[in-house]
Amino acid sequence: MAMQPWFEDAKLGIFIHWGVYAVDGVQESWSFYDDIVPYDRYMSQLDRFTASRYDPHDWAKLFARAGARYAVLTSRHHDGVALWDTAHGDLNVGRDLIAGYAEALREQGLKVGLYYSHSDWSHPDYASTRKPGRPPELEDNRYSEVAAEDEDLEAWERFLAYRDGQIRELTSRYKPDLMWFDGEWDRSEEQWRIPELAAMIRSEVPDVVFNARMLSEGDYATPEQGAPVLPPEGPWELCLTINDSWGHQHHDHNHKSVDQLIRYFTETIGGGGNLLLSVGPREDGTIPAEQAERLHGLGDWIARHAEAVYGTVRGLPPGHHYGPSTLSKDRRTLYLVLFDAPRAEINVRGLLSKVRGVSVLGSGTELDHRVTGGLHETPGILWIDPPAAPDLDPHATVLAVELEGELELYRGAGRF
Repeated sequence: MAMQPWFEDAKLGIFIHWGVYAVDGVQESWSFYDDIVPYDRYMSQLDRFTASRYDPHDWAKLFARAGARYAVLTSRHHDGVALWDTAHGDLNVGRDLIAGYAEALREQGLKVGLYYSHSDWSHPDYASTRKPGRPPELEDNRYSEVAAEDEDLEAWERFLAYRDGQIRELTSRYKPDLMWFDGEWDRSEEQWRIPELAAMIRSEVPDVVFNARMLSEGDYATPEQGAPVLPPEGPWELCLTINDSWGHQHHDHNHKSVDQLIRYFTETIGGGGNLLLSVGPREDGTIPAEQAERLHGLGDWIARHAEAVYGTVRGLPPGHHYGPSTLSKDRRTLYLVLFDAPRAEINVRGLLSKVRGVSVLGSGTELDHRVTGGLHETPGILWIDPPAAPDLDPHATVLAVELEGELELYRGAGRF
Protein backbone atom coordinates (compact mmCIF):
# COMPACT_ATOMS: atom_id res chain seq x y z
CA MET A 1 0.00 0.00 0.00
CA ALA A 2 1.25 3.50 -0.83
CA MET A 3 2.00 5.64 2.21
CA GLN A 4 -0.72 8.21 2.87
CA PRO A 5 0.72 11.67 2.11
CA TRP A 6 -0.91 13.27 5.17
CA PHE A 7 1.33 11.30 7.50
CA GLU A 8 4.70 12.54 6.28
CA ASP A 9 3.49 16.15 6.29
CA ALA A 10 1.91 15.94 9.75
CA LYS A 11 5.23 16.48 11.61
CA LEU A 12 3.63 16.40 15.08
CA GLY A 13 1.24 13.94 16.68
CA ILE A 14 0.03 13.61 20.27
CA PHE A 15 0.21 10.22 22.00
CA ILE A 16 -2.39 9.83 24.75
CA HIS A 17 -1.74 7.13 27.34
CA TRP A 18 -4.95 7.09 29.33
CA GLY A 19 -6.29 4.20 31.32
CA VAL A 20 -7.07 2.83 34.77
CA TYR A 21 -3.38 3.01 35.69
CA ALA A 22 -3.80 6.78 36.11
CA VAL A 23 -5.91 6.27 39.26
CA ASP A 24 -3.01 5.17 41.47
CA GLY A 25 -0.40 6.58 39.12
CA VAL A 26 1.31 3.24 38.51
CA GLN A 27 3.07 2.16 35.35
CA GLU A 28 0.64 1.03 32.68
CA SER A 29 0.34 -2.79 32.53
CA TRP A 30 4.00 -3.48 33.32
CA SER A 31 3.48 -2.77 37.03
CA PHE A 32 1.55 -6.01 37.51
CA TYR A 33 3.41 -7.95 34.80
CA ASP A 34 6.68 -7.33 36.64
CA ASP A 35 5.09 -8.04 40.06
CA ILE A 36 5.57 -4.48 41.28
CA VAL A 37 1.85 -4.12 42.01
CA PRO A 38 -0.40 -7.13 42.77
CA TYR A 39 -2.77 -7.85 39.90
CA ASP A 40 -5.91 -7.48 42.05
CA ARG A 41 -4.78 -4.10 43.34
CA TYR A 42 -4.00 -2.97 39.79
CA MET A 43 -7.45 -4.00 38.58
CA SER A 44 -9.15 -2.37 41.57
CA GLN A 45 -8.42 0.93 39.82
CA LEU A 46 -11.14 0.10 37.29
CA ASP A 47 -13.85 0.88 39.85
CA ARG A 48 -12.20 4.21 40.66
CA PHE A 49 -11.62 5.33 37.07
CA THR A 50 -14.20 8.11 36.67
CA ALA A 51 -13.35 10.15 33.54
CA SER A 52 -15.53 12.70 35.34
CA ARG A 53 -13.94 15.77 33.72
CA TYR A 54 -13.13 14.24 30.36
CA ASP A 55 -13.80 16.73 27.56
CA PRO A 56 -12.41 15.47 24.25
CA HIS A 57 -13.11 18.85 22.64
CA ASP A 58 -10.69 20.47 25.09
CA TRP A 59 -8.13 17.84 24.19
CA ALA A 60 -8.57 18.40 20.47
CA LYS A 61 -8.27 22.19 20.80
CA LEU A 62 -5.09 21.80 22.84
CA PHE A 63 -3.57 19.41 20.33
CA ALA A 64 -4.42 21.70 17.42
CA ARG A 65 -2.96 24.65 19.33
CA ALA A 66 0.24 22.62 19.76
CA GLY A 67 0.53 22.32 15.97
CA ALA A 68 -0.31 18.60 15.88
CA ARG A 69 -2.00 17.09 12.85
CA TYR A 70 -2.96 13.76 14.43
CA ALA A 71 -3.33 12.03 17.80
CA VAL A 72 -3.15 8.43 19.00
CA LEU A 73 -5.22 7.21 21.97
CA THR A 74 -4.58 3.97 23.86
CA SER A 75 -7.84 2.16 23.15
CA ARG A 76 -6.49 -0.95 24.92
CA HIS A 77 -3.09 -1.41 26.54
CA HIS A 78 -1.44 -4.72 27.50
CA ASP A 79 -3.62 -4.81 30.63
CA GLY A 80 -6.64 -5.65 28.48
CA VAL A 81 -8.85 -2.80 29.73
CA ALA A 82 -10.76 -1.33 26.77
CA LEU A 83 -11.74 2.34 26.67
CA TRP A 84 -14.96 1.53 24.86
CA ASP A 85 -18.00 -0.61 25.62
CA THR A 86 -16.73 -3.64 23.75
CA ALA A 87 -18.86 -6.74 23.34
CA HIS A 88 -15.71 -8.88 23.32
CA GLY A 89 -14.03 -9.76 26.59
CA ASP A 90 -14.95 -8.78 30.12
CA LEU A 91 -12.61 -5.85 30.75
CA ASN A 92 -13.75 -2.37 29.75
CA VAL A 93 -14.59 0.95 31.36
CA GLY A 94 -18.34 0.45 30.85
CA ARG A 95 -18.84 3.28 28.40
CA ASP A 96 -17.51 4.59 25.11
CA LEU A 97 -14.66 7.07 25.63
CA ILE A 98 -13.43 6.84 22.04
CA ALA A 99 -16.36 8.14 19.97
CA GLY A 100 -16.14 11.65 21.41
CA TYR A 101 -12.38 11.68 20.95
CA ALA A 102 -12.65 10.74 17.27
CA GLU A 103 -15.39 13.28 16.64
CA ALA A 104 -13.55 16.10 18.42
CA LEU A 105 -10.30 15.47 16.54
CA ARG A 106 -12.05 15.54 13.20
CA GLU A 107 -13.79 18.80 14.10
CA GLN A 108 -10.30 20.31 14.52
CA GLY A 109 -9.04 18.79 11.27
CA LEU A 110 -6.82 16.24 13.01
CA LYS A 111 -6.38 12.65 11.90
CA VAL A 112 -7.60 9.95 14.30
CA GLY A 113 -5.16 7.35 15.59
CA LEU A 114 -5.91 4.41 17.87
CA TYR A 115 -3.33 2.42 19.83
CA TYR A 116 -4.09 -1.25 20.33
CA SER A 117 -1.85 -3.84 21.94
CA HIS A 118 -1.52 -7.20 20.22
CA SER A 119 -0.88 -8.68 23.66
CA ASP A 120 -3.47 -8.88 26.45
CA TRP A 121 -2.02 -10.05 29.76
CA SER A 122 -5.46 -10.30 31.37
CA HIS A 123 -7.30 -12.44 28.84
CA PRO A 124 -7.74 -16.03 30.08
CA ASP A 125 -6.77 -17.47 26.67
CA TYR A 126 -3.74 -15.27 26.04
CA ALA A 127 -1.09 -17.17 28.02
CA SER A 128 -1.78 -20.36 26.08
CA THR A 129 1.25 -20.52 23.81
CA ARG A 130 4.75 -19.08 23.43
CA LYS A 131 6.84 -17.45 20.74
CA PRO A 132 8.69 -19.99 18.55
CA GLY A 133 12.42 -20.07 19.14
CA ARG A 134 12.23 -18.65 22.64
CA PRO A 135 15.06 -20.28 24.65
CA PRO A 136 13.52 -22.81 27.06
CA GLU A 137 15.79 -21.72 29.90
CA LEU A 138 14.12 -18.28 30.00
CA GLU A 139 11.54 -18.07 32.75
CA ASP A 140 7.94 -17.93 31.57
CA ASN A 141 5.83 -14.99 32.71
CA ARG A 142 2.44 -16.32 33.78
CA TYR A 143 0.63 -13.41 32.15
CA SER A 144 2.04 -13.91 28.69
CA GLU A 145 3.10 -17.45 27.93
CA VAL A 146 3.27 -21.08 28.96
CA ALA A 147 5.88 -23.80 28.69
CA ALA A 148 5.96 -25.56 25.32
CA GLU A 149 4.48 -28.75 26.76
CA ASP A 150 1.46 -26.83 28.09
CA GLU A 151 0.47 -25.05 24.89
CA ASP A 152 -3.27 -24.96 24.11
CA LEU A 153 -3.78 -24.00 20.47
CA GLU A 154 -7.57 -24.03 20.79
CA ALA A 155 -7.32 -21.40 23.49
CA TRP A 156 -5.09 -19.33 21.22
CA GLU A 157 -7.74 -19.52 18.50
CA ARG A 158 -10.27 -18.18 20.98
CA PHE A 159 -7.95 -15.31 21.82
CA LEU A 160 -7.52 -14.38 18.15
CA ALA A 161 -11.30 -14.40 17.70
CA TYR A 162 -11.60 -12.01 20.67
CA ARG A 163 -8.90 -9.75 19.25
CA ASP A 164 -10.48 -9.72 15.79
CA GLY A 165 -13.85 -8.88 17.33
CA GLN A 166 -12.41 -5.87 19.13
CA ILE A 167 -10.52 -4.68 16.05
CA ARG A 168 -13.70 -4.92 13.98
CA GLU A 169 -15.48 -2.74 16.54
CA LEU A 170 -12.71 -0.12 16.46
CA THR A 171 -12.50 0.03 12.69
CA SER A 172 -16.24 -0.06 11.96
CA ARG A 173 -17.22 2.45 14.66
CA TYR A 174 -14.42 5.02 14.49
CA LYS A 175 -12.81 4.59 11.04
CA PRO A 176 -9.29 5.38 12.34
CA ASP A 177 -6.81 7.02 9.99
CA LEU A 178 -3.94 5.31 11.83
CA MET A 179 -3.69 2.09 13.84
CA TRP A 180 -0.75 2.12 16.24
CA PHE A 181 -0.01 -1.42 17.35
CA ASP A 182 2.20 -2.54 20.23
CA GLY A 183 3.10 -5.73 22.09
CA GLU A 184 4.24 -7.50 18.94
CA TRP A 185 7.32 -8.99 20.64
CA ASP A 186 5.27 -11.61 22.53
CA ARG A 187 4.51 -13.74 19.45
CA SER A 188 5.62 -14.31 15.87
CA GLU A 189 4.04 -12.73 12.81
CA GLU A 190 2.57 -16.11 11.91
CA GLN A 191 1.01 -16.50 15.35
CA TRP A 192 -0.49 -13.01 15.20
CA ARG A 193 -1.64 -13.68 11.61
CA ILE A 194 -0.54 -10.22 10.67
CA PRO A 195 -1.43 -10.31 6.93
CA GLU A 196 -4.94 -11.52 7.71
CA LEU A 197 -5.34 -8.88 10.42
CA ALA A 198 -4.17 -6.13 8.06
CA ALA A 199 -6.56 -7.29 5.33
CA MET A 200 -9.45 -7.27 7.79
CA ILE A 201 -8.67 -3.71 8.90
CA ARG A 202 -8.20 -2.44 5.35
CA SER A 203 -11.52 -3.97 4.30
CA GLU A 204 -13.10 -1.46 6.69
CA VAL A 205 -10.58 1.41 6.40
CA PRO A 206 -8.71 1.06 3.07
CA ASP A 207 -6.39 4.04 3.59
CA VAL A 208 -5.39 3.23 7.17
CA VAL A 209 -1.73 3.76 8.19
CA PHE A 210 0.08 1.12 10.29
CA ASN A 211 3.15 1.61 12.45
CA ALA A 212 6.05 -0.84 12.25
CA ARG A 213 4.68 -3.00 15.06
CA MET A 214 2.38 -4.46 12.45
CA LEU A 215 5.61 -6.14 11.31
CA SER A 216 5.57 -6.89 7.55
CA GLU A 217 2.45 -4.76 7.10
CA GLY A 218 3.89 -1.69 8.82
CA ASP A 219 4.13 1.57 6.90
CA TYR A 220 6.69 3.45 8.97
CA ALA A 221 9.44 2.96 11.56
CA THR A 222 8.71 3.68 15.22
CA PRO A 223 11.79 4.43 17.36
CA GLU A 224 10.77 4.93 20.99
CA GLN A 225 12.21 7.42 23.52
CA GLY A 226 15.75 7.29 22.09
CA ALA A 227 16.22 9.77 19.26
CA PRO A 228 18.05 8.05 16.38
CA VAL A 229 21.50 9.38 15.55
CA LEU A 230 21.06 8.26 11.95
CA PRO A 231 17.43 8.77 10.90
CA PRO A 232 15.68 5.76 9.39
CA GLU A 233 15.20 5.67 5.66
CA GLY A 234 11.63 6.29 4.59
CA PRO A 235 8.81 7.53 6.82
CA TRP A 236 9.30 7.30 10.57
CA GLU A 237 8.11 8.66 13.89
CA LEU A 238 9.81 9.20 17.25
CA CYS A 239 7.45 8.50 20.15
CA LEU A 240 8.53 10.44 23.22
CA THR A 241 7.22 11.26 26.69
CA ILE A 242 6.98 14.83 27.98
CA ASN A 243 8.25 13.68 31.38
CA ASP A 244 9.60 10.17 32.10
CA SER A 245 6.26 8.34 32.04
CA TRP A 246 3.77 7.38 29.37
CA GLY A 247 0.69 7.43 31.56
CA HIS A 248 -0.04 9.74 34.47
CA GLN A 249 2.24 9.06 37.44
CA HIS A 250 1.69 11.42 40.36
CA HIS A 251 5.33 11.54 41.41
CA ASP A 252 6.82 12.27 37.97
CA HIS A 253 7.49 15.99 37.67
CA ASN A 254 10.60 15.63 35.52
CA HIS A 255 9.11 17.39 32.51
CA LYS A 256 11.20 18.28 29.51
CA SER A 257 11.48 22.01 28.91
CA VAL A 258 9.99 23.76 25.90
CA ASP A 259 13.55 24.30 24.64
CA GLN A 260 14.24 20.58 24.85
CA LEU A 261 10.99 19.67 23.11
CA ILE A 262 11.74 22.10 20.27
CA ARG A 263 15.15 20.48 19.87
CA TYR A 264 13.60 17.01 19.75
CA PHE A 265 10.99 18.25 17.30
CA THR A 266 13.32 20.07 14.90
CA GLU A 267 15.89 17.28 14.93
CA THR A 268 13.13 14.77 14.18
CA ILE A 269 11.52 16.65 11.30
CA GLY A 270 14.98 17.57 10.02
CA GLY A 271 15.61 13.85 9.69
CA GLY A 272 12.36 13.31 7.83
CA GLY A 273 10.28 12.03 10.77
CA ASN A 274 7.30 12.97 12.89
CA LEU A 275 7.37 13.54 16.64
CA LEU A 276 4.65 11.65 18.52
CA LEU A 277 4.66 13.41 21.88
CA SER A 278 2.92 11.63 24.76
CA VAL A 279 0.66 13.19 27.37
CA GLY A 280 -0.72 11.32 30.38
CA PRO A 281 -4.17 12.53 31.43
CA ARG A 282 -5.30 12.05 35.02
CA GLU A 283 -7.97 9.46 35.68
CA ASP A 284 -10.64 12.19 35.49
CA GLY A 285 -9.58 12.99 31.92
CA THR A 286 -7.77 16.28 32.55
CA ILE A 287 -4.30 16.88 31.14
CA PRO A 288 -1.82 18.15 33.76
CA ALA A 289 -1.10 21.87 33.50
CA GLU A 290 2.65 21.28 33.18
CA GLN A 291 2.07 19.21 30.06
CA ALA A 292 -0.49 21.60 28.57
CA GLU A 293 1.91 24.50 29.11
CA ARG A 294 4.61 22.70 27.17
CA LEU A 295 2.23 21.94 24.33
CA HIS A 296 1.36 25.65 24.23
CA GLY A 297 5.04 26.59 24.12
CA LEU A 298 5.83 24.13 21.35
CA GLY A 299 2.75 25.22 19.42
CA ASP A 300 3.66 28.89 19.66
CA TRP A 301 7.11 28.17 18.22
CA ILE A 302 5.66 26.07 15.40
CA ALA A 303 3.15 28.77 14.56
CA ARG A 304 5.95 31.32 14.21
CA HIS A 305 7.93 28.98 11.97
CA ALA A 306 5.20 27.03 10.15
CA GLU A 307 6.86 27.61 6.78
CA ALA A 308 9.89 25.61 7.94
CA VAL A 309 7.71 22.82 9.37
CA TYR A 310 4.78 21.94 7.15
CA GLY A 311 5.28 21.23 3.48
CA THR A 312 8.92 20.32 4.04
CA VAL A 313 11.06 17.20 3.74
CA ARG A 314 14.21 16.04 5.53
CA GLY A 315 17.00 18.57 5.35
CA LEU A 316 20.78 18.45 5.14
CA PRO A 317 22.64 15.30 6.12
CA PRO A 318 24.98 15.59 9.12
CA GLY A 319 28.16 17.50 8.44
CA HIS A 320 26.72 20.30 6.34
CA HIS A 321 25.28 22.52 9.10
CA TYR A 322 25.61 22.58 12.89
CA GLY A 323 21.96 21.97 13.66
CA PRO A 324 18.79 20.60 12.12
CA SER A 325 17.39 21.80 8.82
CA THR A 326 14.40 21.18 6.61
CA LEU A 327 13.86 21.64 2.89
CA SER A 328 10.81 22.88 1.02
CA LYS A 329 9.13 20.25 -1.14
CA ASP A 330 10.22 22.06 -4.30
CA ARG A 331 13.80 21.78 -2.94
CA ARG A 332 14.43 25.49 -3.48
CA THR A 333 14.37 26.79 0.11
CA LEU A 334 16.55 25.46 2.89
CA TYR A 335 15.59 26.21 6.50
CA LEU A 336 18.44 26.26 9.02
CA VAL A 337 17.66 25.95 12.74
CA LEU A 338 19.90 27.81 15.21
CA PHE A 339 19.48 26.80 18.85
CA ASP A 340 21.87 29.33 20.31
CA ALA A 341 22.53 33.00 19.64
CA PRO A 342 25.34 32.86 17.04
CA ARG A 343 28.56 34.58 18.10
CA ALA A 344 30.00 34.43 14.59
CA GLU A 345 28.98 33.78 11.03
CA ILE A 346 26.87 30.70 10.30
CA ASN A 347 28.35 28.37 7.71
CA VAL A 348 26.99 25.70 5.39
CA ARG A 349 29.37 23.25 3.76
CA GLY A 350 29.04 21.28 0.53
CA LEU A 351 26.38 23.51 -1.02
CA LEU A 352 26.60 23.34 -4.82
CA SER A 353 23.47 25.41 -5.38
CA LYS A 354 23.79 29.17 -5.71
CA VAL A 355 22.08 31.24 -3.03
CA ARG A 356 19.62 33.93 -4.00
CA GLY A 357 19.08 35.31 -0.51
CA VAL A 358 18.98 34.56 3.21
CA SER A 359 16.42 35.90 5.67
CA VAL A 360 15.27 35.37 9.24
CA LEU A 361 12.00 33.50 9.27
CA GLY A 362 9.39 35.53 11.07
CA SER A 363 10.99 38.97 10.94
CA GLY A 364 11.95 38.79 7.27
CA THR A 365 15.26 40.53 7.95
CA GLU A 366 17.71 39.93 5.10
CA LEU A 367 21.18 38.69 6.04
CA ASP A 368 24.36 39.23 4.07
CA HIS A 369 26.10 36.10 2.84
CA ARG A 370 29.14 35.11 0.83
CA VAL A 371 31.07 32.04 -0.35
CA THR A 372 34.78 31.54 0.27
CA GLY A 373 37.14 28.87 -1.00
CA GLY A 374 36.36 25.88 -3.16
CA LEU A 375 38.43 24.00 -5.73
CA HIS A 376 37.29 22.20 -8.89
CA GLU A 377 34.26 20.05 -7.98
CA THR A 378 34.55 20.90 -4.25
CA PRO A 379 32.38 23.94 -3.44
CA GLY A 380 33.38 26.71 -1.09
CA ILE A 381 31.74 27.42 2.25
CA LEU A 382 28.63 29.59 2.51
CA TRP A 383 28.99 32.16 5.28
CA ILE A 384 25.91 33.95 6.63
CA ASP A 385 26.06 37.01 8.85
CA PRO A 386 24.52 36.33 12.28
CA PRO A 387 21.08 37.81 12.99
CA ALA A 388 20.91 40.80 15.32
CA ALA A 389 19.46 40.33 18.79
CA PRO A 390 15.95 41.62 17.90
CA ASP A 391 15.67 38.94 15.20
CA LEU A 392 16.53 36.03 17.49
CA ASP A 393 13.78 33.70 18.63
CA PRO A 394 13.84 32.95 22.40
CA HIS A 395 13.91 29.21 21.72
CA ALA A 396 15.31 28.57 18.23
CA THR A 397 15.85 30.91 15.29
CA VAL A 398 15.25 29.76 11.72
CA LEU A 399 17.02 31.11 8.64
CA ALA A 400 15.44 30.71 5.21
CA VAL A 401 18.07 30.17 2.52
CA GLU A 402 16.52 30.75 -0.89
CA LEU A 403 18.31 28.89 -3.69
CA GLU A 404 18.44 29.72 -7.39
CA GLY A 405 17.55 26.15 -8.28
CA GLU A 406 16.91 22.86 -6.54
CA LEU A 407 19.25 21.87 -3.72
CA GLU A 408 22.44 20.17 -4.86
CA LEU A 409 25.05 18.93 -2.41
CA TYR A 410 28.65 17.84 -2.66
CA ARG A 411 29.27 14.71 -0.59
CA GLY A 412 32.85 13.96 -1.58
CA ALA A 413 36.14 14.06 0.30
CA GLY A 414 37.76 16.92 -1.64
CA ARG A 415 40.92 16.84 -3.70
CA PHE A 416 43.80 14.80 -2.23
